[in-house]
Order: sequence, then C-alpha cells, then structure tokens
Amino acid sequence: MIVLGIESSCDETACAVVRDDRAILADVVLSQLDEHRPYGGVVPEIAARAHLDHLDHLVVEAVRRSGVDLAAMDAIAATGGPGLIGGVMVGVMTAKAIAAVTGKPFVAVNHLEGHALTARLTDDLAFPYLLLLVSGGHCQLLVVEGVGRYRRLGATIDDAAGEAFDKVAKMLALGYPGGPAVQQAAERGDPARFRLPRPMKGRPGCDFSFSGLKNAVRLLIAAQAPLGAVDRNDIAAAFQRAVADAIADRTSAAMKIFAATYGGAGALVVAGGVAANALLRQTLAEVAGKAGFRLVAPPLRLCTDNAAMIAWAGLERFRLGQQDGLDFAPRPRWPLDPQAKQLRGAGVKA
Repeated sequence: MIVLGIESSCDETACAVVRDDRAILADVVLSQLDEHRPYGGVVPEIAARAHLDHLDHLVVEAVRRSGVDLAAMDAIAATGGPGLIGGVMVGVMTAKAIAAVTGKPFVAVNHLEGHALTARLTDDLAFPYLLLLVSGGHCQLLVVEGVGRYRRLGATIDDAAGEAFDKVAKMLALGYPGGPAVQQAAERGDPARFRLPRPMKGRPGCDFSFSGLKNAVRLLIAAQAPLGAVDRNDIAAAFQRAVADAIADRTSAAMKIFAATYGGAGALVVAGGVAANALLRQTLAEVAGKAGFRLVAPPLRLCTDNAAMIAWAGLERFRLGQQDGLDFAPRPRWPLDPQAKQLRGAGVKA
C-alpha cells in the first residue's frame, strides 16, 4: 500500500510518499522561513500564498523521487486541520483534485494525529503509548490507544511552549525562528545565574502554562537593561532550563497516570517542533528512565512539520477502511480527544 501525503497547516509546504512497510519513498519540504523572518513570526496570508505558489511543484517532485506513478498510489492524504485555515484549504483542495482526477480515495488527516503516529512509522511502536506533543501551536500529553483513539491527560491552559520560545527570542533580539535561536544562545549561557519560575510544577494533573514564564522573562529583561551578549545568553539558558523542567514535571505526572491505568510503564514519545530541543530531549530521557519508560524521539526532520507523517497517518486510517468524501471541510480546530475538557486560554489550540 502506497499513500501520497500533503502538509500545509502552517509555514512548511510538504509532500511525501510512504509505503506500508514503513519506507519513506519521498519526503520534500519547502520552508517559508525567509518569507516570515522579517515579521518575527508566521503571517497566515503570506503562508497561504506560499503554499499556493509551491505545492503543485512539490507534488510533482515527490512523485518523481518516489518512482511511483500517481496511478499506482492507493490513496491521497492531506492535513485537514487543525492549523492556519488558508494553508489547510490549499492542501486539502490540492489533494481532492488529485484524488478526483486519478479516482483514488481521499483521506483527511488530523495534523496532530500525524505527529501522534510518527513513532509507528519510525519505530514500529505498538499501542498504547504516552505522547508528549510539544510545538509552536500545541502542548499536550495524550495516551495513544489506537488510530483515532486518544485520551488527553493534560494540555496548555494558555500558550504553547514553542510560542513561548518564539516570543522570548524576539524579546532578546535573537532572531527567528525562536527555538533554534534560544537553544544556540543558551549553549553559551549560564542557566543558574537567573532564577525563573517553573509553571504548574508540583500541581495536581498534567496541564501546562507558559504565559507567566514569558512575563517573568520580560520583567527580567527590563531589570537587566541594557542587555549585553552575556546577559542574553544567560537569560536564554535560564528560560530553556525552566521550560525543560516544567515539561518534565508535567510529563512525570502523566507517566504515573499511564502506569496506573495501563498496567505499568511503557513508551514515552516526544513529537512536534520543540521536540528537536536537545536539552528537552536530555531531560525527558532522564525522567523517563527513572520511571522505567522508554523514550522514543523520532529523527529531528520528522519532529517538525512534514508530509511523511501525514502520508503515514493517512495510510494507517486507510488500511482500516477509513476515507473521506470530497465534501470534507477543512477545520481550523480539530481536537484529538473530543471528550476532553475544553480549555479557553488565549493561546490554546485544540
């Protein structure tokens, strides 16, 4: 079984071809960093126009690299949400057009499910497992019980960790994208020089919060102004350490719940763009090891947004007999666990 996947939910335009033996036959990603860098963040209209300009060419290139003709594909998958709705619409309409012309089934994929199932593509991981999904738009802890079966244990009550990295990088004038910029500065800094809060640490449950930490950084920058290079590096290091500690604490609570509910320790999967952060991976490896969990972290290129994960999630759904009609409507919000309590913070994305 071979599936073509399209991803266009944010600022990466991507197309991939994946086979059911977990082989990635093609994986093409076009970053929009240069388009958004002058604004210090993703501009939705610019992102949508870039997807529109480049997606057709990326589909052609992915098909060429895969060596598999469109007529030999079994299904066409695309991110159907959640995400920036303009970009999602471009990807969905492109996939529908290909499906209509070739007569192939269309599968709309939840972008978060793409991240959730990546570990099954890379490590052939069995259900159930615990997932930490941490990115610019999302910060959640979920139990992945099966395809389409998710139980949310915790989520951010305000902002996502990746968004906090971007805002702190902007406050420190480190550049865009914020995650790599903060990590690079932090590697030259002293995390012990400044003390920052660890939001929600020790509290019951598994929810996250990062808005107060961002504000603490803002106040620290004001108190230390004017900042020199050493100050910037030390603040970046303190912030990165605080985020890693806070996430580790919340994840530890989730591991206890998982072990009590599912009969012992299992696998902890970390996915999403912030999963590329080296300190976070190291910290999670330590807490997972102490809890008897196996940490599974996909390769860095499959942590950030990509179409291989969308093709794989579409393949997982399609081989279970699931597909979508050409009347599918793109969704700006699409929770993996519809039964979970709705959170309403300013930065919360379902």
